[in-house]
Amino acid sequence: MSDERTVTDDAPQTARPVYRQTRLQRVLAFLRNTWRSLTSMRTALVLLFLLALAALPGALLPQWDLNAQQTAEYIAENGWWGELLNRLQFFDVYSSVWFSAIYLLLMVSLIGCLVPRTGEYLRAMRSGPVLTPRNLARLPHHARAEVNGDPDEVIASVRRRLRGWRITERNEPGGVRTISAERGYLRETGNLVFHFGILGIIVAFALGAMYSYEGQVIVHADGQEFCNSGIFAYDSFRPGLRVDGTELNPFCVRVDDFEPTYTEQGQPVNYAADIRYQSGEDLASGTWRDYRLEVNSPLRTAGDRVYLLGHGYAPTFTVTWPNGESRTQTIQWRPTDQNTMLSQGATKFDPPGITDSRTRRENQLAVTGLFAPTAVFHGNILTSSFPDLTEPAVAVDIMRGELGMDTGRAQSIFEIDQSMVDSGRLERVARENLRLGESITLDDGTRISFDGVRRWVSLQVSHDPTQGWILGFAIAMFVGLGASLAVKRRRFWARVTPLDTDGDSPAEARDVRRSVVELGGLARTDQAGYGEEFTVISRDLLGRTPQD
Repeated sequence: MSDERTVTDDAPQTARPVYRQTRLQRVLAFLRNTWRSLTSMRTALVLLFLLALAALPGALLPQWDLNAQQTAEYIAENGWWGELLNRLQFFDVYSSVWFSAIYLLLMVSLIGCLVPRTGEYLRAMRSGPVLTPRNLARLPHHARAEVNGDPDEVIASVRRRLRGWRITERNEPGGVRTISAERGYLRETGNLVFHFGILGIIVAFALGAMYSYEGQVIVHADGQEFCNSGIFAYDSFRPGLRVDGTELNPFCVRVDDFEPTYTEQGQPVNYAADIRYQSGEDLASGTWRDYRLEVNSPLRTAGDRVYLLGHGYAPTFTVTWPNGESRTQTIQWRPTDQNTMLSQGATKFDPPGITDSRTRRENQLAVTGLFAPTAVFHGNILTSSFPDLTEPAVAVDIMRGELGMDTGRAQSIFEIDQSMVDSGRLERVARENLRLGESITLDDGTRISFDGVRRWVSLQVSHDPTQGWILGFAIAMFVGLGASLAVKRRRFWARVTPLDTDGDSPAEARDVRRSVVELGGLARTDQAGYGEEFTVISRDLLGRTPQD
């Protein structure tokens, strides 16, 4: 009984290692097959298509990092659908988990696919053309004929005719000479260059996301300056992952004038701003250089690009309090209709001479409403009929109370805090339509006048150190694609066998030397076009058209 128990106890112990080894093999096989599938060219093409498809929401939907206000409005307008898209990161596409996963998988797939292909290509370049097949008649292109000359002479003529091909000569028994030739290596070179170009663009974009930055700023077109000295100088700033805003390229821009050109129907023809800028040594010397900044014609300086994005109007209001003190502000208002430049905004004032913070907050003023560069009144309703500045007017609401500027919360310069209106701490005390030079007097004797209008331009500063690399990789992609489509990989073989001649005399037999020449051709890829080339080569070597 003890022996039987020993055998029974030992059986599971010998089976366990076998089971563990089998499970490990299955895991390794699964990982190996997964890696092979991931690094196949088909998978890379599918991931490239998915990446392009995943980028579509970034172009069609508003994005938080580009326009937070428009994104919030879009979500509010679409209800549950907008909330669902927001949870799925469709408004933050390029930093979403799913876009990053596709991006990373595509990079890994391309690397895993290109590394072994590059190794195979280098080995093929070092090795010569393949051996001449024994039976050339089985090839798609074949020719055979008897020609005058011994094998050495025939081989020399074949070598001359195949100039530009990679050639390897070999000797076979019986005095037989062969030539193996191959052409079209640039096809695979172009294929590799194309895919390395794609990989380079992907890597360059990733590096650009780390070391690039982009900022927008509004500058009044009356000589106001902007200097790229830090994040604080921008109205909005989007840094790369490795940019903290402390080491921006220094330069300054001064906007002297802005000139829009419209058709008679109000369609924009051209936007141009006359600016001056200084960078590098000009900053130390105080030298300003002139430049005409136009749409799609950015200023390139200090490694950055300055674009003209848009323009608008900034009405000037003067508030005169009953004690005679006055304050004047010119704040940009935001266009709500790009066709007529009808604009909306808010100009906010603190009362002067009040030291008590509570009293000061309760007597703040805000001039809100609409501005029309070419005013048209439909009753008391103000609208604009033309985008250029011809007959400016405003329709304003005067708000008095607490504006909420001391709460510590961020507040748009284009709007008042609606929560202050809802709580009753900010009330409307007057509403009026004003043309240029007109004013309105409040119940406490405060007078608000509409004194003028200035133009403003929206500038965007972009810095991308990988821009040149992306251009280079894109050019390499097109060059490689052109080479892979235009060049055809083909092979050519020639076997020359000496032929014994039966002359009338030994001397005649020695003078007449003939050889049997057998030619074969094979296209490594598409055969279209190679048949004609093979026919031409065969005719040159054999003196007649081959019969396949």
